Amino acid sequence: MSDVRRILLVGATGLIGRTIIARSPDLADVTLQGLARREIPFPAGVRMELVLADSGEWPGIITQLEPDAIISALGTTHKKAGSKSAFREIDHDLVVEVGKAAKAAGVRNFVQVSSVGADPFSRNSYLQVKGEAEKDLRALKLRRLDILRPGLLRGRRQNDPRPMEKLGQVAAPLGDLFLHGSKEKFRSIKAEDIADAAIACTGQKAGGQFVHEHASLIRLARDFRRALAGKADLQAG
Repeated sequence: MSDVRRILLVGATGLIGRTIIARSPDLADVTLQGLARREIPFPAGVRMELVLADSGEWPGIITQLEPDAIISALGTTHKKAGSKSAFREIDHDLVVEVGKAAKAAGVRNFVQVSSVGADPFSRNSYLQVKGEAEKDLRALKLRRLDILRPGLLRGRRQNDPRPMEKLGQVAAPLGDLFLHGSKEKFRSIKAEDIADAAIACTGQKAGGQFVHEHASLIRLARDFRRALAGKADLQAG
């Protein structure tokens, strides 16, 4: 089996997707592909192939590509989607369809970027849909499922103004100081940390289902960067 992992990124146009794409020049042992509905501009030096197709065609494309791992960074907001039903179509229905296609294609690692507080029984419709997506992905019994539950994301979005999120980002560094113990999971987190944690999960060998909240996400990202630095030192030597 090749040492190069083939990672398919679904949801390449959002903050996390773009951050993963920006990391691609550092991933010598990864072939990164993206699946999206529209063209996106790439920063200089990006190593990635982007497949454009209507979302209804994605399951068939996943079967054809046969990636080793999939990172699902699909996500929108009620406002951007236009309605609760349209939001659900993306954050639940499309996510689960991608999961089913991954199962059929024999994908070894499936990484789902979810949200802190995701719960199928939540009174908050956003968190309820996120929780239902997690529940239905678990039911697929993928070989390995990693669910990432970040708090407030810190990073610059493109063409996606979210005033309340921007306000939260300004206040987050101070607010995070008061979140300890069971509340630590609600701390804000940089998009770069989520991106690196997601990539790290695609290389995990053990099967099973795993949920990662703030502390685990930071640890995954830190260990991933250490491994990258070690590889760079070996190449330099």
